[in-house]
Amino acid sequence: MRIIFMGTPQFAVASLDALIDAGCNVVAVVTAPDKPAGRGQKLNESAVKQYAVEKGLKVLQPEKLKNPEFIAELQALKADLQVVVAFRMLPEVVWNMPAKGTINLHASLLPQYRGAAPINWAIINGEKESGVTTFFLKHDIDTGDVLFTEKVTLSGTETAGQLHDRLMDKGAGLLVKTVKSIESGKYNEHPQAQLSEGIELRHAPKIFKTDCLIDFNRPVIDVYNMIRGLSPVPTAYTHLNGKVLKIYNAEYQETEPGLQPGAFISNHKTSLKFATKDGFICATDVQLEGKKRMGIEEFLRGNKL
Repeated sequence: MRIIFMGTPQFAVASLDALIDAGCNVVAVVTAPDKPAGRGQKLNESAVKQYAVEKGLKVLQPEKLKNPEFIAELQALKADLQVVVAFRMLPEVVWNMPAKGTINLHASLLPQYRGAAPINWAIINGEKESGVTTFFLKHDIDTGDVLFTEKVTLSGTETAGQLHDRLMDKGAGLLVKTVKSIESGKYNEHPQAQLSEGIELRHAPKIFKTDCLIDFNRPVIDVYNMIRGLSPVPTAYTHLNGKVLKIYNAEYQETEPGLQPGAFISNHKTSLKFATKDGFICATDVQLEGKKRMGIEEFLRGNKL
């Protein structure tokens, strides 16, 4: 099959690499345009573009997916199948083009966590399991018929970054299985499962900076899960002596805090604890505004509280 791959971040690179290793015929890669970044505003290439260039693959970087020139380029490639991993919403003229359709790898067990940030929200909500799903694209986002799924059990202590890496590898393998099944014609697609009565459908919208401010009036387990779910990016934060303090990792204690939520106590050597509604968040890995990220002991040695 002639395959066009669409993706942008590092998560997608593992899938593209797995397809290449499996001998799949990737005729082109579609990724985000280069963007200026950093103080020098140097153009930054996506992780997928860097990989594709290294492998000598044809790269397309359309600003707009409905651009007639881009559509003509896609049509000229005569792809049998398009594969989407961590890209953006496609217009119907694009996803409906190949004879065998367009498939997507999504980092959740659909229909749960449709949206842009499934890994973060699964951790934030304290889920006990997560996984990856491959499905055919349809009109509405993340609603197409499911091909394959694979589950992973969550420990309750991992960060979004750690789950990202697990699902990145798990998803790459599942994607190769999916593509090979479509190529051989040996697959079954089925509508996304209907949730049992009483089970809430959870969504995974994009996360903004305002969503990352810690509310210490919430139960301690919720704050702990939020910190894990936003680590390492975009990172949960609070304010300490008038400055932003990012918290990358923490432990928690369920106890009667005896302090107003948000108040902190420290032994100035090894411990910095913030009171919540029903316990303490014990910061272990932090970054103060204008400083580098550091463990709590190093932080306390260099900062008078």
